Amino acid sequence: MTSPQTGLVRAIGRWSLIALTVNSVIGSGIFGLPAIIAGLLGKDSVLAVLIAGAAIGVIMACFAEVASQFAEAGGPYLYARAAFGRLMGILVGWMLYLAQTAAPAANANLFVIYLAEFWPAAKHFWLRFLILTFLIWVLAFINILGARQGTAVSNVFTVAKILPLLMVVLAGGAYTIVRPAPLGGTEPATSSVWLQAMALLFFNYGGFESALAPMSEAKNPRRDSVFALFGALVVCVTIYALVQWVVVGVLGSQAITDRPLAEVARVTMGNRGAGLVAVGALVCIYGYLSAKLLGMPRVTFALAERGDLPHWFAMVSPKFHTPWISILVYATVVWALALIGSFTWNVTLSVVARLFYYGVICAALIALRSKQPGAARLSLPAGSFLAVVGILIALALTTQVDLSKSFILAATMAAAVLNWVWARRADRVKV
Repeated sequence: MTSPQTGLVRAIGRWSLIALTVNSVIGSGIFGLPAIIAGLLGKDSVLAVLIAGAAIGVIMACFAEVASQFAEAGGPYLYARAAFGRLMGILVGWMLYLAQTAAPAANANLFVIYLAEFWPAAKHFWLRFLILTFLIWVLAFINILGARQGTAVSNVFTVAKILPLLMVVLAGGAYTIVRPAPLGGTEPATSSVWLQAMALLFFNYGGFESALAPMSEAKNPRRDSVFALFGALVVCVTIYALVQWVVVGVLGSQAITDRPLAEVARVTMGNRGAGLVAVGALVCIYGYLSAKLLGMPRVTFALAERGDLPHWFAMVSPKFHTPWISILVYATVVWALALIGSFTWNVTLSVVARLFYYGVICAALIALRSKQPGAARLSLPAGSFLAVVGILIALALTTQVDLSKSFILAATMAAAVLNWVWARRADRVKV
């Protein structure tokens, strides 16, 4: 079925949306973050994973109610625009684009780092350039060929990334039950350390919002967006908690390592197991990139569809029924950020922008209930209370983020305001 207004094909089913959401959330962090959290909190790190899952669940719930009112492409941009007007919609659209180009750019850099474990020359300038180019542009062209092809690749990578994680969980779980490693003496963590750990975990749980962008290509967008969010939340919290448990249980006080899952595999399955997990990390990162290349170009498509960007961003291929220009532009930005920025630099950009629009969408729940009281929606029990909690969570975690690069955030906001001015003038010209 083709959407009559957009020309896009409704080819994405509810299970494909879950796969897309899981792919968008589980990136490279799962292969490194458990060690950092274990170093901060020790045996309490498993509890921290669950608490962070509950916190992101509050924000996901707000997203679910808001998303259930829309069937078009755009995700958070569309929701903020409907709730607070054009300027806020454009601001959120730019923040979303910043967050969701910087994050895959960081992951692309990490792909090269993991690849260097097998092929050290991969870090050399020209080889790195060629690897990043191939990595990003192959996925771009797959997604230009059609949403069905893009979702098929996303589904395959979802299964491929979960299999090595399950292998580690099963082997590490058996080892932990039989002979858990000693943790050594650790003092109770302070509240600031807990908040720091929450911020790291919150970033690791982020990314689900990009799976809401291609709703104009979903078969039943109002129902399936809610199903995808909560289904993916259960999958991701379960995987993260089990992985954290086996890292602490197998490695104990030795959990502070650059490659904790590879070390778990080495202890439980030998060097071959460690090699398989390293390959799993590469698959996981590439799967994450495939999800981003499928979902995020629909944001600029949605902006252009409503006159907030030049119309050519909304051009749909007559042959493949995909927003090919938006896909090419998104791939170009990710590719450029991956080449010029480091992993840490890109992560900083992503997390600051993400917390901004998480808070805005939680506020949108309250605004839309007042603005559109009769709209068909998933109505959350105590939804307004949950929205306030979500806003407070975003504000609290912002205090733990390195804002030394806040000028980039300010520049992005300034660009969004200029975009808004251009859009208003373009409307006057049409009249």
